[in-house]
Amino acid sequence: MHKTARGSQGRQIRIMMLILPMGLIATTLAIAPVRFDREKVFRVKPQDEKQADIIKDLAKTNELDFWYPGATHHVAANMTVDFRVSEKESQAIQSALDQNKMHYEILIHDLQEEIEKQFDVKEDIPGRHSYAKYNNWEKIVAWTEKMMDKHPEMVSRIKIGSTVEDNPLYVLKIGKKNERRKAIFMDCGIHAREWVSPAFCQWFVYQATKTYGRNKIMTKLLDRMNFYILPVFNVDGYIWSWTKNRMWRKNRSKNQNSKCIGTDLNRNFNASWDSIPNTNDPCADNYRGSAPESEKETKAFTDFIRSHLNEIKAYITFHSYSQMLLFPYGYTSKLPPNHEDLAKVAKIGTDVLSTRYETRYIYGPIESTIYPTSGSSLDWAYDLGIKHTFAFELRDKGKFGFLLPESRIKPTCRETMLAVKFISKYILKHTP
Repeated sequence: MHKTARGSQGRQIRIMMLILPMGLIATTLAIAPVRFDREKVFRVKPQDEKQADIIKDLAKTNELDFWYPGATHHVAANMTVDFRVSEKESQAIQSALDQNKMHYEILIHDLQEEIEKQFDVKEDIPGRHSYAKYNNWEKIVAWTEKMMDKHPEMVSRIKIGSTVEDNPLYVLKIGKKNERRKAIFMDCGIHAREWVSPAFCQWFVYQATKTYGRNKIMTKLLDRMNFYILPVFNVDGYIWSWTKNRMWRKNRSKNQNSKCIGTDLNRNFNASWDSIPNTNDPCADNYRGSAPESEKETKAFTDFIRSHLNEIKAYITFHSYSQMLLFPYGYTSKLPPNHEDLAKVAKIGTDVLSTRYETRYIYGPIESTIYPTSGSSLDWAYDLGIKHTFAFELRDKGKFGFLLPESRIKPTCRETMLAVKFISKYILKHTP
C-alpha cells in the first residue's frame, strides 16, 4: 500500500528531452531499465511535529520515494518513516537529519545490491513452476494453464477483462464446477513492486489443490465453498517492475495532459474517491486516476464482483510490507457497523499466523492503523455489501521492504495460509 515520491517521472522525461534528439527519446525510454546503484533507504522517527515538518520540507526539495507511510502528507510525530533517496541526494539528507538531531538509521545502503540479492533461491528443476521463487508474468500465465490441466475438476480460468496494454486479467476459480455457493474473492499484486503478494496467491492455489482430500480443513472448505483468485491485479505494472523499474507501483495507463504514466489502482475505486488531498497529481505514485473506475483493470474487477455479489461473502487483498491485517475504513475514522466482528476475526487471524514462526502482526481499521486512504478496493467492496473485507500487509517490517528475499517467500506464505484458512472457516460458519 505504500507509495512513491512525486515528480520523478516528469523530471526524468524533461531531462531526456533536453539532451536527446526527438527520434531517440521513444527508443531510449523503451530500452534502459532503471538502476538504483548506491541509492539508500532511510528510516526516520520524528519525535515531534517540528521534526515531522522537517521531513516534509526535505521532500519538497529532494526526490524522496516514500516506502512508508504512503505519502508525505501522512508523516506525523512518533511515526516510523521509510523513504528511498538517490546516491546524489543521500549525503545532504543525512546532514540535514544530523543537524536537526533526528533519530534515523539506514535500512538499505545500496538498493541495486539488495534488488540483485532478492533472488537467493536456486531453481530446483528447470521448467518446473517454483513456489519458492518470484515468477514473472509469462511464468504465471503458463502456471494458470498448468493448474487447469492438472486439476480440471477443481480449477477453471475466467478472463474477466484486459489491461491497458491488452494483457489478460485472469481469475482462477477453485472449487466444484458450476455450483453456486458461498465464495471468497482474493487478489494479489494491485501494486506492482509488492512481489511477495502474487507469490502468496500462487501458493494458495497450489496448496488448495495439493491438499484437497488430505488436509481436513482444506477439504471441508473446498467441498462447501468456492475461491476466486486474481493472481496479479496490476499485470502491466508487474511486467514493468520486472523489465524496466523494480520500484514501479502504478498501472501503465497514459494520463491526459501529462507525460507521467500510471494510476494507483488502489485509489481508483468509487469509495470516497476524491476525499483525501494530494491524490490528484498524475506524477505522484498514489494518483487516483481521472475518475472512479477510470482504469480498465479496476472496471474489469468491479464488474466481476458486482455480477457475483450474491455468492461472494468475503474479500481479501494482499499487499506488502509492514505485517498488518487491516479492515475498513480507510477514508473515515468512523467504524463500520460490524467493527467488533471484524476486529475479532483479525485478532484471531493474527494470533493464528504467529503460531508458525512467531511473526507479529498488528490489526485494525486502515485509517488508524496504517494511514487514511481514499478509493481503496477494500472500502469499495465493503460498501458494496461484502461485510468481511480484509487487507494483509505481508512481511517484512522494513529490513528488506519491497525486496523480500526469495528465501522468505515460503515462510511468509505458510504463516499467511494459516490466517486465510481461519478467516475462510469463519466465513463458512458465520455468514448467511
